[in-house]
Amino acid sequence: MAQSLTVRVKSRPTEVDPRGPRFAAALTTVVLALVLVFASTWVGVVLLAMQIVVFAIGALAGPAASPYGDLFRRFVRPRLGPPGELEDVRPLRFAQQVGLGFSLVGLVGLLVLPVLGVVAVACALGAAFLNAAFGLCLGCEAYLLIRRVRPARLSSTH
Repeated sequence: MAQSLTVRVKSRPTEVDPRGPRFAAALTTVVLALVLVFASTWVGVVLLAMQIVVFAIGALAGPAASPYGDLFRRFVRPRLGPPGELEDVRPLRFAQQVGLGFSLVGLVGLLVLPVLGVVAVACALGAAFLNAAFGLCLGCEAYLLIRRVRPARLSSTH
């Protein structure tokens, strides 16, 4: 007897609770601040490498799939009421890509040119802090600006 095999593919959410990315930004702020404190040691390099993995997962699979998203979902979200609204995941994924880029430059910088590493990490830290403290996601804002500008450029060439 032949049996049919049904595989369920877990789809990625298209919207997330906006408190999750702010929680992740708070954790990122702490990690990146520690990276700066320990920038001239192997501890700073290891912490930054770990943050790079977090950013990469968030950029590729979405913020809910990242380790910080998992912590939020398991331990913080059950203690909160339902969110007032949900947030589109696309700007958040772009912000994770930007954070990944700055962190990669920071890692190379810490290993080769420490001042470059410190500046790149400080930029990422500033952006993470703005998101954690004030809900201002610079990467999300950049994504929205690019989305507004790109269609105008495309339509003006036709």
